[in-house]
This record gives sequence, structure tokens and C-alpha cells, in this order.
Amino acid sequence: MSSIERFSEPTLFILISLAESNKHGYAIMEDIEISYDIKIGPGTLYGAISRIEKLKYIESVPSKDRRKPYQITSEGREFLQEKLREMENVTNLGFKRLGMI
Repeated sequence: MSSIERFSEPTLFILISLAESNKHGYAIMEDIEISYDIKIGPGTLYGAISRIEKLKYIESVPSKDRRKPYQITSEGREFLQEKLREMENVTNLGFKRLGMI
């Protein structure tokens, strides 16, 4: 996915959550709410999970119960790093123009 293609906050939050450890959907929602004080509803979450799974940025992992855990893939890590660098560049330019750096 190139930098001009659509990118959404839920995607970013899901990838950041999974970068730390494998999680199922409810655990991802909890992590996002605790970490960012943002509630993502199940429809938004699972829609985003479906899209980024099709892009091969995440994949499901075997589980012994009915919950379906996900893990970030190497492609997902590369994509996340690229997006975070882009955000860092935008943030640094904003701070620079504000005279803060």
C-alpha cells in the first residue's frame, strides 16, 4: 500500500496493539481504549481487521477456544513503521513551524 492510499486510525491502533503481542478482537478493543481513551465499536474494529487481514498486515493464529487471536505480520510491521515515520515527519514539521524545535 502506497502512502497515497487510504489509511485510517483504526488500522494504526490495531497494528500498534498487535505489535506488542497477539490479541483477539475484544483484547484489541480494550487495549485501544486503555492506551488512547478511544472506543472503537465492534463493527469498526472487525471491518478494519478484515481489510488489513486481506492486505496481509495481520493474520489469525490457532487458538484452543472460540476467540480468534491475530498477530502482526512482517509486512504489517514494515507498513506500521512507514506510517509512524510519516507521522513523525509531519509532527516535526508542525513543531518546527510553531518554533518549538
